[in-house]
Amino acid sequence: MLAALGATAIAQGTSPAPTIVRTVNRTHTVVQENGRPIVRLDAKEGDGFSIVQGPPFAEGTIELMVRGEDVAQQSFVGVAWNVQNDSTYEAVYLRPFNFRTPDTARAKRAVQYVSQPAWPWPKLRAETPGKYEKPVRPIPDPSGWVPLRLVVTRTQVSVYANGGADPDLVVQRLGDVLAGPVALWVGNNSRGDFAELKVTPSTSMPR
Repeated sequence: MLAALGATAIAQGTSPAPTIVRTVNRTHTVVQENGRPIVRLDAKEGDGFSIVQGPPFAEGTIELMVRGEDVAQQSFVGVAWNVQNDSTYEAVYLRPFNFRTPDTARAKRAVQYVSQPAWPWPKLRAETPGKYEKPVRPIPDPSGWVPLRLVVTRTQVSVYANGGADPDLVVQRLGDVLAGPVALWVGNNSRGDFAELKVTPSTSMPR
């Protein structure tokens, strides 16, 4: 049973890492880096995630720091929510290897929204090119920490990456909009580091 907490947070240098309820297709570890706890997921084939302890999340904001690698097709780091089972959830993630690429087509694919399993990225790219993936501005360090903030409503998600004043990605949500856990997420053959997670449910969230 997930604990009924008002918010889930990692405050830099003071609070422990979030309690991991369950990890899917990965092994997670908690390490200290410059005095703060880091949740680290290892690399394996397929997507994976670690569900964090907290109340079911429906609407509100999700904030965290993520760190991937500048390795082509092997670094996909982000956050999932509305997790219904091991394969059904929504997620937003970064492709750090596309941050500074000179390939203009790839540069436009730095942040991605998916709703699994019905709307994976290949389907979204093929049917609605450029709608569910966008560039990130200002351009982050592909090997460094990137702040990620999601503003989630019943119908829409707005994604702010790397401290930009304007959202890098605004999309209509796909699939069934339900309450569910939040999870730290990595993609196929990707590892990832996560810190400073803060989940704030909206005051208008249905009870």
